[in-house]
Amino acid sequence: MNLQELRNQREKWMRWKNIAPLREALDSLQDGSWEVKLGDAVTISGEINDPLYVESVARMMMPWRKGPFELFDTYIDSEWRSNIKYNLLRKHFNLKDKRVADIGCNNGYYLFRMQEDSPKSLVGFDPSPLYKTQFDFINHFVKSDIVYELLGVEHLEFYEEKFDTIFCLGVLYHRSDPIGMLKSLYKGLDNEGEVILDTFYIDSDDEMCLCPESSYSKIPNIYFVPTIKALRNWCLRAGFDSFEVLETSTTDSNEQRKTSWIEGQSLEDFLDKNDNTKTVEGYPAPARVYVKLIKDKR
Repeated sequence: MNLQELRNQREKWMRWKNIAPLREALDSLQDGSWEVKLGDAVTISGEINDPLYVESVARMMMPWRKGPFELFDTYIDSEWRSNIKYNLLRKHFNLKDKRVADIGCNNGYYLFRMQEDSPKSLVGFDPSPLYKTQFDFINHFVKSDIVYELLGVEHLEFYEEKFDTIFCLGVLYHRSDPIGMLKSLYKGLDNEGEVILDTFYIDSDDEMCLCPESSYSKIPNIYFVPTIKALRNWCLRAGFDSFEVLETSTTDSNEQRKTSWIEGQSLEDFLDKNDNTKTVEGYPAPARVYVKLIKDKR
């Protein structure tokens, strides 16, 4: 696969009629240098001529799913308080001097936070021109060396470098071939590399998975929700030598909720109004398992 040809093709996505005005707004932002703080909110501060224009550009790029970000006087209160997940996982990895990839990186919130660990390189993969534009907007002020690729997990094995650590958070359940995706992650790793993975799971001691009829939590492209034992089996079949459960959590309205920075529904609309332990379809409510996978040296 010629990735450069694919990159050139996907660069044309930036001229789509819903994306082009956002790119033009990016080009008109004031240039300069600002103070960057990488806390729970990725925060930009300093002097800027027109902070209201910065907010108007950010509003053009809605919905903001991951965050939060604080740009001068504007607090982007994203649907997901992604700092909760990041802080939960933070004690389980060390990225110093490592080549790191984030698959399904959205607007790059986690990548921005990972700069605190002094990795050798950071690469985000996400084939979304909107999320790429949100990333470019934030990075206009952060001025990081993060590389953002309009590519997906299926391109990992053809990528020009292998990675020491790959994050894949909230992607696996969107794939109709989960073992095939896990194999792609495996092929993207260097020897002795690791994957930090998070996915929905159902609580059972059996080796099985839920296969929703048409949607799960009103999300149509969720295909399989495994038990932890079934997920382990998938990972071993994909070639990984080690499977370690790091954490489990239940998604609640403190972590995911409606804000003025999104359009449409959020978690409260996805759960049974009379029983929040169930989705509107009657399935178990979303719970996540976080695991570390190791590719041993061959």
